[in-house]
Amino acid sequence: MPSPVPTASASAAPTESPTPPPLDVQPQSAQVAVGATQQITVGGAIGNITAVARNAATVGVTIDQEARTLTLAGQAPGATFVDITDSRGVSYALGVRVAYLAGTIAPYVSIQLTGDPASADYVRKRVMAAVIRAAQPRPNAQVVLSRSDVAIPGDLSQDDTVDLDVPVLLQGDAYFDANGTTHVHVANIAAPRISPRSLMVSDYPERLTENGVLFTSVLQHDAPSRFLYFHYNPPGQPDRRIVLRASNHSAEPAIVQFIAGLGGPSPNEMEAGHDATKRFLVHVVQNEGRLITVGAHQSFNILAQDLPAGQILSELLQLRVLSGGNIHLALFAQNAGDDPNAPLAQTDLLTSTVRHARGIYDIPEFHYATQWDLTGPYLTLPIGQIPLPNTLKGEALAGDYGVLEAFVVNVQNPLPTPQSIAIYENPRGGHATGTYIIDGVLVQSHQVPPFSRYKVRQYVVPSKGFVRITIVTMPEGGSSYPLDLIFAPDDGSVAPGAPGSPIY
Repeated sequence: MPSPVPTASASAAPTESPTPPPLDVQPQSAQVAVGATQQITVGGAIGNITAVARNAATVGVTIDQEARTLTLAGQAPGATFVDITDSRGVSYALGVRVAYLAGTIAPYVSIQLTGDPASADYVRKRVMAAVIRAAQPRPNAQVVLSRSDVAIPGDLSQDDTVDLDVPVLLQGDAYFDANGTTHVHVANIAAPRISPRSLMVSDYPERLTENGVLFTSVLQHDAPSRFLYFHYNPPGQPDRRIVLRASNHSAEPAIVQFIAGLGGPSPNEMEAGHDATKRFLVHVVQNEGRLITVGAHQSFNILAQDLPAGQILSELLQLRVLSGGNIHLALFAQNAGDDPNAPLAQTDLLTSTVRHARGIYDIPEFHYATQWDLTGPYLTLPIGQIPLPNTLKGEALAGDYGVLEAFVVNVQNPLPTPQSIAIYENPRGGHATGTYIIDGVLVQSHQVPPFSRYKVRQYVVPSKGFVRITIVTMPEGGSSYPLDLIFAPDDGSVAPGAPGSPIY
């Protein structure tokens, strides 16, 4: 009987263990500010969770087993991992970055200004400046604020107020962004126009080669003043800052009103002087300024302006003590990285071998009223031709820089037909720019060469009638004055603002 054929016995095929489901960690990485916390959710875990920071000095970790969450606490700037593991041994390495926020955003700011009315553009600038000033960015961080986010409903009349919520962003490469909103309350305080009794000038040393005090004076409580400064930080010098500090040495707080026009920083001295004059004249005509309170025995930096190497700063201010005692003013230069609020190390005035004006001058404004019969000789209005004596020991003020000059001219036409006339600018000292407010209209001139002649305004005077013309102007820092304004018949030359004209 044949032997049975042996059959191969079937053996079980090898099987692979199923892959355990991974942990579902949300968010998948973390960013935690120093001093703040962030919650992490751990899904898909079985049993208890463990979580260990590889660098416990950077981030702290606490676990809520029931809620299946971790709480990360930022402790010091840095980057590390938190290893999360459940009872099966399934783990997840959570990347964590810890850094400081880029700074602190002020929740509320209140500002007081003046203006008759205060234009929407001026209010916007003041709001933005106040929000930036109130923010506290960390070193090398910056305040990001968009003009479009500051929605001003319109011009702000005297005794009116407006409230705004302004979104603010602080950011820097080493920091987390700080987002927030500053609520700003703006009040336009009705204040009379400032009529200055003196002109203070700081143009010495014009060329800065060291830090220190540039100018000091006392703003008398009953004597408003104008202040002009013009300073240059040459190439090769450290980046600097110019600070104007108001100090109240009395036992009562003082309220100071000031109007300001800034030019620069710019590498072009004529541009800096022109911008300062233009902005100042526009604000003076509108009485647009600020009110600040200087506490008893305290100081307040009215201005703190960066002045990089190779740049020029020009500033015009009009200041008055509305209430309280005298205010001591100090203008000084410091390195850009220094604390602008630090006490002055020394109070001696800086000097230089090159003399420029520094002092106080008694005539801050000239006002003229005259008439011109257009059939007679041309009318010439000189600007910047009377050197002002210095009431302190120092240089006279040639060119009348900082002196406001206002004219009212009645132009009479005795002829039976209308007559076309024009006002021409005619620099007499050198290249010059110009700013004029003529009949309430801002008229500006680009740089023109000496002894050139360009129209700045045109008129038609009716037959046997007259035209009343008002002009407000000021010699501009960086330009070479004097300059004449000449009233004459229209000579048919290029019209103001037309191609080939420097007027705009």
